[in-house]
Amino acid sequence: MELLNYGDKVAVIACSNGLDESNIIKMNELETTLHNIGLKTEFSNKIYRKISIFNGTGEERAEVLMRFFKDTSIKAIFDVSGGDLANGVLDYLDFEIIKNNPKLLFGYSDLSVILNSLYSKTGIKTYLYQIRNLIEINKKRQIEEFKNTFMSSGKELLTFNYEWIQGNSMEGIVVGGNLRCFLKLAGTEYMPDFTDKIIFLESLGGDVPKIVTYLTKYKQMGVLKKVKGIILGSYTEMEREKYLPNIVEITKEIVSNSNMPIVKTNEIGHGKDSKCIVIGERIKFVK
Repeated sequence: MELLNYGDKVAVIACSNGLDESNIIKMNELETTLHNIGLKTEFSNKIYRKISIFNGTGEERAEVLMRFFKDTSIKAIFDVSGGDLANGVLDYLDFEIIKNNPKLLFGYSDLSVILNSLYSKTGIKTYLYQIRNLIEINKKRQIEEFKNTFMSSGKELLTFNYEWIQGNSMEGIVVGGNLRCFLKLAGTEYMPDFTDKIIFLESLGGDVPKIVTYLTKYKQMGVLKKVKGIILGSYTEMEREKYLPNIVEITKEIVSNSNMPIVKTNEIGHGKDSKCIVIGERIKFVK
């Protein structure tokens, strides 16, 4: 079943750090690309930073997101931002309205906090994917896979290669996203219940001490005892700099449970060729 149809209208927003105005050319290219694949667009007027890194207060950015959820003409919402500020939006969202007006919401990195909050509060699925990949270095393939996956009956963008680190099967509903950003939900009402979930974790930055610190925090929260499996995405800085111990060694050491299924993929994360993973979707892997 197609999630999007030719002629559908989509919104483009920025719930995290505002984009520098030097990105206007890129956003114009994104608008053209979306138009060329058959989608009408409406861009938020709060995409570019005005003061420091801010493109509006948390309340103002939430108002934009809520307006697009309430707009029955909008079929999907694409967030083009990342950084640090997305959690400032959460307290101003009306989750009941969102639940009654479900849309496809796409975002990545810092948007992990909003994607997981929406799943936790409403049960709707959200899409960990950066729509700007459609205009980056691998745009030709990304555009084809996006069209085949979301505007046809294909699965290319949702199917990724992985290797088993330990275990031989896992099944459960996926939660997670960026290793650092997702942790901002700790201790809040927005954090998903981890019981019997599969947790996905990736990271752009982070040397060994930072990665160890973040994973240890998940362990101390009891997450690693509740989940039924772990999917490791790409760890850009760790893997580019070939830091040791590597992410797999660190994870196995901190998890400290040979019965916990763990898989590793290099196809989901901050790469310009990244695939999409669905928060709230049941996933099953068998060796």
